[in-house]
Amino acid sequence: SQGLDYDNIENQLFLEEERRMSPMGFRCLEVSRWVVCGLIGFLTGLIACFIDIAVENLAGLKYEVIKRNIENFTETGGLSISLILWGGFNAAVVMLGSILVAFFEPIAGGSGIPQIKCYLNGVKIPRVVRLKTLVVKVFGVICSVVGGLAVGKEGPMIHSGAVVAAGVSQGRSTSLKRDFKMFEYFRRDTEKRDFVSAGAAAGVSAAFGAPVGGVLFSLEEGASFWNQMLTWRIFFASMISTFTLNFFLSIYHKKTGELSSPGLINFGRFESESVEYYLYEIPLFIAMGAIGGLLGALFNFLNYWITIFRIRYIHRPCLQVMEAMLVAAVTAAVSFTMIYFSNDCQPLAPENSEEYPLQLFCSDGEYNAMATAFFNTPERSVRSLFHNQPGSYNPLTLGLFTLTYFFLACWTYGLAVSAGVFIPSLLIGAAWGRLCGILLASVSPNASIWADPGKYALIGAAAQLGGIVRMTLSLTVIMVEATGNVTYGLPIMLVLMTAKIVGDYFIEGLYDIHIKLQSVPFLHWEAPATSHWLTAREVMSSPVTCLNRIEKVGTIVDTLSNTSTNHNGFPVVVESAGNDEPGKLCGLILRSQLIVLLKHKVFVELVRSRLTQRKLQLKDFRDAYPRFPPIQSIHVSQDERECMMDLTEFMNPTPYTVPQDTSLPRVFKLFRALGLRHLVVVDDENRVVGLVTRKDLARYHMGKHGLEELQLAQT
Repeated sequence: SQGLDYDNIENQLFLEEERRMSPMGFRCLEVSRWVVCGLIGFLTGLIACFIDIAVENLAGLKYEVIKRNIENFTETGGLSISLILWGGFNAAVVMLGSILVAFFEPIAGGSGIPQIKCYLNGVKIPRVVRLKTLVVKVFGVICSVVGGLAVGKEGPMIHSGAVVAAGVSQGRSTSLKRDFKMFEYFRRDTEKRDFVSAGAAAGVSAAFGAPVGGVLFSLEEGASFWNQMLTWRIFFASMISTFTLNFFLSIYHKKTGELSSPGLINFGRFESESVEYYLYEIPLFIAMGAIGGLLGALFNFLNYWITIFRIRYIHRPCLQVMEAMLVAAVTAAVSFTMIYFSNDCQPLAPENSEEYPLQLFCSDGEYNAMATAFFNTPERSVRSLFHNQPGSYNPLTLGLFTLTYFFLACWTYGLAVSAGVFIPSLLIGAAWGRLCGILLASVSPNASIWADPGKYALIGAAAQLGGIVRMTLSLTVIMVEATGNVTYGLPIMLVLMTAKIVGDYFIEGLYDIHIKLQSVPFLHWEAPATSHWLTAREVMSSPVTCLNRIEKVGTIVDTLSNTSTNHNGFPVVVESAGNDEPGKLCGLILRSQLIVLLKHKVFVELVRSRLTQRKLQLKDFRDAYPRFPPIQSIHVSQDERECMMDLTEFMNPTPYTVPQDTSLPRVFKLFRALGLRHLVVVDDENRVVGLVTRKDLARYHMGKHGLEELQLAQT
């Protein structure tokens, strides 16, 4: 994994180009940024629409077939055949999805949120925003939801939006070898990263019908740079994405032009009379938040150990596929057993909204309530837990469901399938929240007035999700927007704050754990609290490989080919008289720039001899972005090795530098706020003494015993 350059390389070429641009040119750029954001929103909405329709139809088909099968065998006996049918179907569909992930594109596994968080943080994870990843992600998530795993299709939407953004903003596809010659100005990390944060926001807003939540998600989890215009553009992308999704779903549901239906997951509206809450309920909500934090910490702890086990023992693709099939079969078996042994029968009232009511051993006109929870896509189950009338579930059913689903969801997250953890956590929380509501109603005498189980299901869902992923701001807004009711803003906020405080006491959030397990040099907002006694001199990497302003080609090739160091940035120095002392800094040049220069053979001797050869332009660097060829693929002959290369107009003559006695928090602030990749450390005479990279800053973190150093993967 490498850093992304959020900091523009202001070399002479760049400055010449910027100075040639008229005010009109800058205005055109601004317009094209808006166009790109609109396109991102539109395409993300379309993808969400495709996933939604595919899942609905396939899952509907599956449940119809199994329901008919169960009804046939309930009279005659032989229900085991139904179980085999259900388990077999699940395993087959999941096998398809996990083969795609395990064999074709492993990075598309999981929800993709940790990867996108890293990308927005400035770590380049290989292949995370490729077209192939998107295709595998979309088909993988359809397979895993239809295959009945304890997963949701919301997390992957965020990753999909990010991939769409990265692709659209470049105006070409490297995978398909097509260049549309548009948006060439955006072919650099600065612009691309802004668009990716817009894509992630569009993904959230398509998934939850929460445009504002999307913008806040992007702000909370993502971008290090943030300005007003960017916020407004991201909001535009999110709005367009929700609008597109609603428009196409309205056509699909044959109500063309009706735009009011919300996103993929729809919690249903909470009507105002059922939502009243009183002052004395606030402590109850806070207590539920604490329970959510505890359960979330337990979930993360278990998942952490499962993931470590997977990294150690289940690393071959065929084993990963087998594990995914095993989980699918076990999920079906557990669901079936639960439904089979449950005797919670509820009358089928006319106003009941059951999709697939299963009668099983209940008398006529009744249905099995456990089946509502298990025999449904998770989204539908969440909705029924929020909105079914009081008394439509008995406490034992809910308790058993919470218990089993908790372990299933925990085992499922991190399998080699594309799947999100949002919906399962909401479902677990909604189940135990509803349970709390029922227990409260049974304890207090006149509770039927205020203890509406649906309200507690919502609070429980928020608590559980907050306890697992530890998002605060964006999650509050997402929950408020998805339920369409602002009245619950305060309780949800209190609950999420409590869940985060309680959970953080034990273990980090789920996404942070997975980022850490991949040992990615992730930078948080602030330096660790007690790091003031460290200075730049102790943190930096040294000695540094420097290049002279006019350097021999052979030296450059050897420096780049040296696999043991594999640096990405080289300070350029004025040649010093003595060889042992460091040279004076006059610029910084990147590996990718040097490779383009070698490829185009920009040598001093050749420029002199061939007067006709055109000067290298910024366009040549842009055309090579983002997949610069490796140094091994560039052939330099013995004669050419003796040539010289002048780096003056290609290096960045004004890199950011710090004196060597700067404290770590100060270095950290500069590095993080400007999105740097290399920070040169100089002494009092401006001689290069070291280089601070992301890895040097990310290894320090607060442990149990104060400051600790981490071993990070080589970047």
